[in-house]
Amino acid sequence: MARFIGLDATKRNPITLPDGQSVTNTVHLNVAVSHPQFSAGDYSYFSHFQMPDDPLSVLAPYLFPFSKERLTIGKFCQFAHGTTFITSSANHPMSGFSTYPFRVFNPERMADYGELPARDTTVGNDVWIGYGAIIMPGVTIGDGAIIATGAVVSSDVPPYTIAAGNPAKTVRKRFSEEVIGDLLAIRWWDWPVEVIEAHLPAIEGADIDALRAVRV
Repeated sequence: MARFIGLDATKRNPITLPDGQSVTNTVHLNVAVSHPQFSAGDYSYFSHFQMPDDPLSVLAPYLFPFSKERLTIGKFCQFAHGTTFITSSANHPMSGFSTYPFRVFNPERMADYGELPARDTTVGNDVWIGYGAIIMPGVTIGDGAIIATGAVVSSDVPPYTIAAGNPAKTVRKRFSEEVIGDLLAIRWWDWPVEVIEAHLPAIEGADIDALRAVRV
């Protein structure tokens, strides 16, 4: 039996129009990006109006191959145009009288910046980050969270929380604590894709009783 949606984590461009044309400004990050300090789970995508060959160059422009920090993204995340991760390699020294990165201009002294903090940034599963949001270094965004358009996230966002503003603050929880606890235990994003598609009505319709009943 053919699957209802036919999700395919191996496609660089996961969206195909009815006429068969591939939408090139949306990419699966696990396919489109190869970087030693970056990982993304299946089905997580990034949309950008003029997608470069290297999507990470606009999504996380300060994450270099020599960076000490990591950017880790879970499954089924959705990143709108303008989403930007400011990772730790963007930092300047702040303990002295000047923040000017003098030593960057001498390759023999760049290693002296090893004392700068290298904080990993982590995004959970099924996270939606809206247009133009900025994620600062070292932040953890929990499963199911929503980051509003233009938000600047400088501290952790709990699971299934909507955050907005600069700096981003909690707007509200998406569901009750009981339902959130169940969703975090169920972890539908880890199910085989065929099982996910078979239970889309429950996922899309927020039918927690139906999800609780699924046996994988």
